[in-house]
Amino acid sequence: MDSNDLVYSAVLRDFQEARRRAALEDLKARLTGKSDDLLSYEEVQDLVLPDESISRGLQEIPLDAIVGSVGRYRDFTRSFLPRLESNKQRWANVKLRALYRGGVSPIEVYQLGDVYFVLDGNHRVSVARQLGAETIQAYVTEVHSRVPLSAEVAPDELIIKTRYARFLDATALAQSRPGLDLLVTAPGQYRKLEEQIDAFRRRLALRGGCEPTEADAAAAWYDAVYLPVVQVIRERDLLSIFPGRTETDLFIWVLDRQEAVEEEIGWAVTPERVAGELAPRRRADGEQQAPAPAGNAPAPLDLAAERLFPDILVPISGSQRGWLALDQALVVAQREGSALHGFHLTRSRGESDRQRASRVQEEFDRRCQAAGVAGQLVIEVGPVARTICQRARWTDLVVANLSFPPTRSLPGKLQSGFRSLVHHCSRPVLAVPAASPLSRALLAYDGSPRAREALFIAAYLAGRWGIPLAVVTVVEPGRAGAATLDAARAYLETHAVEARYLEVHGPVAPAILQAASDEQADLLIMGGYGYSPMWEAMLGSAVDHLLRECRQPMLICK
Repeated sequence: MDSNDLVYSAVLRDFQEARRRAALEDLKARLTGKSDDLLSYEEVQDLVLPDESISRGLQEIPLDAIVGSVGRYRDFTRSFLPRLESNKQRWANVKLRALYRGGVSPIEVYQLGDVYFVLDGNHRVSVARQLGAETIQAYVTEVHSRVPLSAEVAPDELIIKTRYARFLDATALAQSRPGLDLLVTAPGQYRKLEEQIDAFRRRLALRGGCEPTEADAAAAWYDAVYLPVVQVIRERDLLSIFPGRTETDLFIWVLDRQEAVEEEIGWAVTPERVAGELAPRRRADGEQQAPAPAGNAPAPLDLAAERLFPDILVPISGSQRGWLALDQALVVAQREGSALHGFHLTRSRGESDRQRASRVQEEFDRRCQAAGVAGQLVIEVGPVARTICQRARWTDLVVANLSFPPTRSLPGKLQSGFRSLVHHCSRPVLAVPAASPLSRALLAYDGSPRAREALFIAAYLAGRWGIPLAVVTVVEPGRAGAATLDAARAYLETHAVEARYLEVHGPVAPAILQAASDEQADLLIMGGYGYSPMWEAMLGSAVDHLLRECRQPMLICK
C-alpha cells in the first residue's frame, strides 16, 4: 500500500470517527430535548422577513457563527459533524485536498445579523472544524431583515417565539384561553399543533354539520384534547422526569407516541393512557392517579370515577373452547361499557391460516354484535404469552381461556404459558375455565401487596356492579387471621361495601375452593404469585393449585 492509500485510509477513519461523534450528539439532543440540528435558512428567512441583500466579498468568518445551511441542514449536526454514510467520499476528498493545500477553499454564505448560513461548502465547514480551525474564508452575502439575529438571541429561540406568536394569532387562543402557556423547546412543533387543531376542526364539522371557525375549533381542541393530557402530565409530575422540557413538549411527544402505538397494535389508544406510560405506576390498579397511602391499606376507591376496565384484551384461539374467554369478556364489557380488543395469532400467513383467521373474524364480529359490545380483532403472527404481555399494557384487563393450567410436575410448571402470562403481564388476568355470569364474588385475602390490589378491585366490583361479596382468610401457623380480616373489613366499610367475612383453616388452596363452593361464588378474586417463577415452581403455589382445580373464573391481580 503506497503513502497515498495510507493517507486516504486514515481520512476515511476520520470520517467514521466524525460520524460516531455525530451519533453521540444526536443521542444527547434526544435525552436533553435540546436540538442539535442546523437551522434551515429557508425557515429562518420566512421568520425574520428579509428585505435586501448586499455582497460583502471574501471575508474571514468565525466557524462557530455558522449555524445553518441552505437546503442541507439535516445532513450535519449543529457542530457540522456528518450524519450520513453517503457523505463519506465527498467528505474524504475535501479533507485530502485540505491536507495537500494547507486548508479548505472559500465557501459561500448568507449573513443574517451575526450568524451565517452555508450556501455552498457544508463539507468544507465540517472538515475545517474537524481540523481544529477557528475561522474560514467565505464569500459573504449580507441579508438585511426587520427581525435581526444576534449573538445574544439564540436562533432556535427566535424561531420558536416567532412561530408561537403566529400560532396564537391564527388560533386566537391567547384571547379565548387567557393565561395559557404553550411554549415548546424545539422548532417545528407548532406545525404539529396546527395540524391537530385542523383535524379536530374537521371532526367537529362532521359531528355538527357545519364547520366551526378556526378560533372556536382551537378553543374546543384546547379543552377537549390538550388539557386532559396535560392534567395527566401534571398529576404524574412528568416534568420532573424530563427537566428542561415543557408541558407542550410532552403533550406533542404523547401524541406522536400515540400514533406509533396505534400503528403497532392495530387499535386506538387514548392520549391519557400513553401519557401514563411515561411515569412509574403509582397505584395498585395502574390507571388511577392518586398515590397509594402509607401502611397496608390499598388505594382509596372512588366508585363515581371512571370505569376500572374500559379496555379489555382477549386472545382468541378459534377453537370451540377458545371462545369461552370471549364470552366471559363480553359479560365484563356489558357491565363496564368496555371496548373489547381481541387478537388471533396464526402460525403463518399462508392461505389455510388466512381462511381460518377469516372465520375467526366473522365469529368474533357476530358475538360482539349480538352482545351489543364494541369489539375489534387484530390478526398477527407471534408467540401467545409474549404478545399478550406486549398488548396488555395498552388495556386494563386480560381475559384468557384456561385450557392448559400449570401441571403438578416441575417441568410442567416452568413450561406453562399461562403461568408465564400471570407472572409477567402488567394487568390483572381473568382466567376462564368456564364462563359465568359473575354474579357472586369471593375474595381470597391474606394482606399481601397483591391481595391489597385484589381487595381494591373486589370493592370496586361489589360497589359498582352491585354483586354480593365474601372475603375469606386462610389461617396458617404464625399468621393472625382475625387481624387480616379486620383490615379488609375496615377498608370495605370505609367505602360502604357490604361483605361476608370467613376465617378458615387448612391448606390454602383447598380451603379457598371449599369457601367458594359454600358461598356459591362464580368469581374468585385473589393476588398473584408472590415469588419468582423458579421459587414458586419449586416451593409449590396456591395459585398453581387453584388454576388446576378451580371451576370458576379467577381474577388474578398483580
